[in-house]
Amino acid sequence: MMSIARDVGRTPSLEEMADRLAIAEVLTQHCRGVDRADVDILMSCYWPEASVDYGAFVGPAHEFCARLAKSMPRFNLTRHVISNIAIVIEGAEARCETYVTAFHLRENNEDREMTFLGRYLDVAERRGRHWKLRHRLVVMDWNQNVRPTAVWDDTRFSRMRTRGAHDGGDPLYAFLAAAYGGARGEDA
Repeated sequence: MMSIARDVGRTPSLEEMADRLAIAEVLTQHCRGVDRADVDILMSCYWPEASVDYGAFVGPAHEFCARLAKSMPRFNLTRHVISNIAIVIEGAEARCETYVTAFHLRENNEDREMTFLGRYLDVAERRGRHWKLRHRLVVMDWNQNVRPTAVWDDTRFSRMRTRGAHDGGDPLYAFLAAAYGGARGEDA
């Protein structure tokens, strides 16, 4: 087995830190785009010719983004949480392994909570001052499907009237508009 430990613990340069932050921002924005079913945010994370392999879809990333944004509202809510972001940068290319835990709530005819645990294996590329994904492979490590356990009307949660949504009705959009004078936050 090939050793993948490379110079662990080395102090990165300021330029490398900036690159790592920019890549992490792309990964975070991708999660936001999925959870808000926002095709513009999703597409902004990929170069135009990028590709993805999500198992059920293998092909152009922008086509995947458009399909995903249309299909996500079938879930009441989703939550994609990333962690353990390991980035190896070689010039203008980076290889990233990112752990993902994705929660999907579907309360209709199916009534289920689906949890996906896996990893994103991404190739990112810097062009000028921007990093974006050039290829993504999704690896499934584990999943769980159970009947919904959410409690909405319990006294602990009944006063929480602000809830997330898969569209512009999510409180995020008004929050960003107030902060950036109407901008959706992509360039702010």
